[in-house]
Amino acid sequence: MSRYWSDVVRQLTPYIPGEQPRLNKLVKLNTNEHPYPPSPLVLDAIASVTGEELRRYPDPESTELRRAFARCKGLQPEQVFLGNGSDEVLAHVFQALLRHEHALLFPDVTYSFYPVWCDLYQVCWRAVPLAPDFRVDPADYRGDNGGIIIPNPNAPTGVLLGLAGVRQILEQNPASVVVIDEAYIDFGGESAVSLIPEFDNLLVVQTMSKSWALAGLRVGVAMGSAELIDGLQRVKNSFNSYPLDVLAQRAAVAALADDDYFRQACQRVVKSRERLTAAMGKLGFEVLPSAANFILARHPGRAARELFAALRARGIIVRYFDRPRIEEYLRITIGTDEQCDELLAALGELLA
Repeated sequence: MSRYWSDVVRQLTPYIPGEQPRLNKLVKLNTNEHPYPPSPLVLDAIASVTGEELRRYPDPESTELRRAFARCKGLQPEQVFLGNGSDEVLAHVFQALLRHEHALLFPDVTYSFYPVWCDLYQVCWRAVPLAPDFRVDPADYRGDNGGIIIPNPNAPTGVLLGLAGVRQILEQNPASVVVIDEAYIDFGGESAVSLIPEFDNLLVVQTMSKSWALAGLRVGVAMGSAELIDGLQRVKNSFNSYPLDVLAQRAAVAALADDDYFRQACQRVVKSRERLTAAMGKLGFEVLPSAANFILARHPGRAARELFAALRARGIIVRYFDRPRIEEYLRITIGTDEQCDELLAALGELLA
């Protein structure tokens, strides 16, 4: 440890992102990236950016993009907050809305960045165990709390909480901010954005990294009441006035304008997920029901750590979590059908 570190830094256990290896002929199925490129309109929009625009600072409020999101989601611009990827948006959420006397609640198997932000911003928290089938039980989210955050579909399980379950949690917690983290909602779920007019304590966070295939540009969004959004704006403007650059703003507007391309690309991923799930089942895997662009699977006869290493040796990268309850599971991103076939062929050989 450095003698110059603050006490906060000494106590941090940083989040470890998915590996980004630089290997040739790699089947990369570990970071839940979209297997297909974004809309051609996105590339046209990026190409249209001029040197004069790059010379100047970008719009600090991302006005055009906020309006585009508001139109797309049936909201007002003042109900939309934008940041440099949903991770930055969520970091602001933890600091602005979830730091209270009582503990923040989130599932025990969930996005592993949540406890990191709690440590960084000194937010007390309590993990709520998922049901034995890895589902979120809304009845478990009752009583005094400083807020609730749930990924939906959950990560890394992929299991979806229906809109009725989200509503139940909101009704049980009228005095708490309820954050629904919808990074994967476009691959099989119904967004809670429709509940925002009804619940002023609801904040919905989404990203353009997954279903919009813009992971390389970093665009995240939070949607909720103007009061919640104003709280986020206060933190953002005390941290970084220009979170989204010109390229990201222009590209995101173009992506939102091509709804047909977006929906068709998502549907291709859903079909591949169903195909891969069925094929994995034939190989003896137990696969959790997923509404995301990944699956969580285990084989009762083979250790997940061994399969992970054996696949890696063959140039196929999936995600392994050495964590309680999921240490025998592999999380596998849905790739192209060709990539999925390579994975299935390798697993067939390993299990033979």
